[in-house]
Amino acid sequence: MFYQGTQLPPSNNSDSSDDGVPVSPPRVRLRDGRYLAYREKGVPKDQAKHSIIIVHGFGSSKDMNFLAPQELIDELGIYILQYDRAGYGESDPNPKRSLKSEALDIEELADLLQIGSNFI
Repeated sequence: MFYQGTQLPPSNNSDSSDDGVPVSPPRVRLRDGRYLAYREKGVPKDQAKHSIIIVHGFGSSKDMNFLAPQELIDELGIYILQYDRAGYGESDPNPKRSLKSEALDIEELADLLQIGSNFI
C-alpha cells in the first residue's frame, strides 16, 4: 500500500508522438558543427510583441518550468525560447565554453531561428 502511494502518476509527456514513441526536440546546427536543442513556447514568434530567451542554470535544462499563466503570455504576446546550454540536456558540449561563447551561442541561435534583434 505504501509503495503504491509513493509512485508518480504516468507521465503525460508532450514530447511523444500519438503512438507514444518519444520525439526528439528540435535542434539547430551552429557554425562550429555543434547542435543546440531548444523548445519554443508562448505565441508564435511572427505574432510576438515580446521575445524572451531563457537561459537555464546549473542542473537544469530547456525543460524547466516557466511559471506564468498561459492567458498572460497570450495577452502580452510573449514568445519564449528555452534551449539546452552547451553540454546540457540534448545539446552538444563545447570544450572551450566561456561566458563569451555562451553569449555567442545565444546570438547564433536567435539568428538561426530568425527571432530578430529585440529579445530579452
